[in-house]
Amino acid sequence: MRKLKIEELNRDTVEEFKNKEKTPLVIVLDNVRSMNNVGSAFRTSDAFAIEKLYLCGITATPPHRDIHKTALGATESVEWEHVQDTIDIIQKLKKEGYQIVSVEQAQNSVSLEEFRPKENQKYCLIFGNEAFGVEDKVIEASDLCLEIPQFGTKHSLNISVSMGIVIWDVFQKMKF
Repeated sequence: MRKLKIEELNRDTVEEFKNKEKTPLVIVLDNVRSMNNVGSAFRTSDAFAIEKLYLCGITATPPHRDIHKTALGATESVEWEHVQDTIDIIQKLKKEGYQIVSVEQAQNSVSLEEFRPKENQKYCLIFGNEAFGVEDKVIEASDLCLEIPQFGTKHSLNISVSMGIVIWDVFQKMKF
């Protein structure tokens, strides 16, 4: 066994990525304050061919060196847009047929392992602020909340870790 070289990874070019069929999934960052987490959102969105990334409220936008440091160029491949109010994008996406899913520990949340995406359904996953989570008004506007089961004392994960876990889980359930 050996580690593959970059030229053996069969990477898409940015143009090929932009033109390929995307996963019917959009990501919304609701007032995420860390630019490193924003960069991670771009990189994870690129990895799973996400349709679009919405940066809402105080969430920083490219270009910025702290975003680029973790995005590693994904700001060039992933389609994104800044929207001041998260509720505005939720309303728009609902009209376009997306099911709105906040990733949050909330009353009546669905545990991630129990979530089964519906065939031919488009989804919007919302990730919230590092300290305060997804805003209450955003949770109220959501169709459901997903919760990552946790078994330690903190019951808290970094947003970039949460994104990786949830996006991979939903992606593999949709694709495989």
